Amino acid sequence: MISSMTGYGKGLVNESDITVEVEIKSLNNRFLDLSLRLPKFLSAREFEVRERVRNKVKRGKIYLSVAIRKGELEDRFNEVDPSAVKAAMKVLKDIRKAAGLKNKITMNDVLAFQNMFFKEDDEKAGEDMVLVEKAIDLAIEEMNKMRAAEGKELEKDIRKRISLIETAAAQIESMKEESIKNYFEKFKEKAKQLVADLTDNETRLTTELALLSERYDVTEECVRLRSHIKMFLNTLDNSDDAGRRLNFILQEMNREANTINSKSISSDISHHGIFIKEEIEKIREQIQNIE
Repeated sequence: MISSMTGYGKGLVNESDITVEVEIKSLNNRFLDLSLRLPKFLSAREFEVRERVRNKVKRGKIYLSVAIRKGELEDRFNEVDPSAVKAAMKVLKDIRKAAGLKNKITMNDVLAFQNMFFKEDDEKAGEDMVLVEKAIDLAIEEMNKMRAAEGKELEKDIRKRISLIETAAAQIESMKEESIKNYFEKFKEKAKQLVADLTDNETRLTTELALLSERYDVTEECVRLRSHIKMFLNTLDNSDDAGRRLNFILQEMNREANTINSKSISSDISHHGIFIKEEIEKIREQIQNIE
């Protein structure tokens, strides 16, 4: 089953007085591109978060945010390090003295050093990370359900258009013999008007005309187009990474449609070829949203 690249999920985990809330949103993108917003004291765990998402999502522009609350406080801090606060105050006083300033040191001045004030608590961060991982998994699961539901609708539309292309290809095949025959006869009549006496050369002329008319035979293109359609449907059914492969197959289908249009002298065949190209383009637009 194919999956869309657009979706949204939310994961909520509560334990004691701690609440972890994770939101994740996915948009179209050629590759996997992660944008994270984590609490400051979990910034050292960013790599772990990225790998966790990467193992569950293959493609898309991913926005993930993590919020942690203790009671009513969001992004709770660890224990204040008094020695760090004292060091910051000393630095501020030295700066004030060196600059000849007489202004009093304010709380805003002190908070400029806030990243120094809190002791690292790896053990506590590790406990919180367990809850964060649970919330991330729940959010991704919810997002993937939405992506799968949208992918199912995309697949229905794509299959319908592939069926239309198959029908058009079959109509081209049914018309190609008559098209070649008509071309051969028209070419022969024009040649007869230009050649006064064909008594001695009619056999050779007929052979040459047959060779020329074969240049406009689209049998090989129709066979290859059917082969591409079969591969396309098989990829829809079985591939875990369908997006890129389907896009490549569509390029090959479009190549065959272009060749059919360039070789054909039948307006009916050309009309079907143009229709195939139109449907291919519509499918290509849909595939941009497939993971």
